[in-house]
Amino acid sequence: MECEMAGSREARLAALRGRIAAIEAGTRTPTPVLPFGDPTIDGCFPGGGLPLGAWHEVVGAGLEGETGAAPAAFIGLLLRPLAATGVVVWVARRTDLFVPGLFGLGFPAQRLIQVRARDEAEVLSVLEDALSTAGVSAAVGEAQAPDLTAGRRLQLACEKRGGLGLLLHRRPYGGRAGEGPRTVSGSASFSRWRVGPQPSGAPPDDIGLGPPRWRVELERCRGGRSGGWILEAQEAGHGPHPFRLVSQLADHDVASAEPGWRKAG
Repeated sequence: MECEMAGSREARLAALRGRIAAIEAGTRTPTPVLPFGDPTIDGCFPGGGLPLGAWHEVVGAGLEGETGAAPAAFIGLLLRPLAATGVVVWVARRTDLFVPGLFGLGFPAQRLIQVRARDEAEVLSVLEDALSTAGVSAAVGEAQAPDLTAGRRLQLACEKRGGLGLLLHRRPYGGRAGEGPRTVSGSASFSRWRVGPQPSGAPPDDIGLGPPRWRVELERCRGGRSGGWILEAQEAGHGPHPFRLVSQLADHDVASAEPGWRKAG
């Protein structure tokens, strides 16, 4: 028994030395990413895009912290490319996810699995199980911020299958008025986003409404930098990326005139 334990310990040490040597030599396998298709945004991430095999936090701006409508639409559009490679699991305590709205944004509803959870702990538990399951390309959980232990468990689940995890902060069901999402200092998430609605621009033919828009702020990114943008939905089939960059935000205002928006992809 002692020989087996010694051998196992030596094997782990050898593997660890190999990983360290690979990193120092610059030969570590790059982490797969989900790019936005515009260098202004992708350049904020150390790998050139939102990393897979990790989980990320999304917070609603203003009243969206309670309703979650704009952040949910943003998440649905963000995950549209991943839905082509596997199913997307959405875990929540509420039943107000408007699937026809996601379908209208080009998300394939047949690739969505909805799970109703009893409480916050079950949301996190199901989210962890989903991210550890083969065939799941991404999983979304509506909950408050997990503690550091639960956050590390989510990260390990993401790394197991290389899936993308998203935690949408929402006030607990039946919570008191004015109660905001609980935050944890030093969260294990890779990035933190704040998303709110933005008025649509005029359509090319000036008839009806233009594509949906979001005011998006990347508040924190591990190893990267923050940023803020106005993003517009891009129809499925009009390029590999679901968003167009309309303009950047500077001091919480639009930095450039709308006619100068740039196309992502």
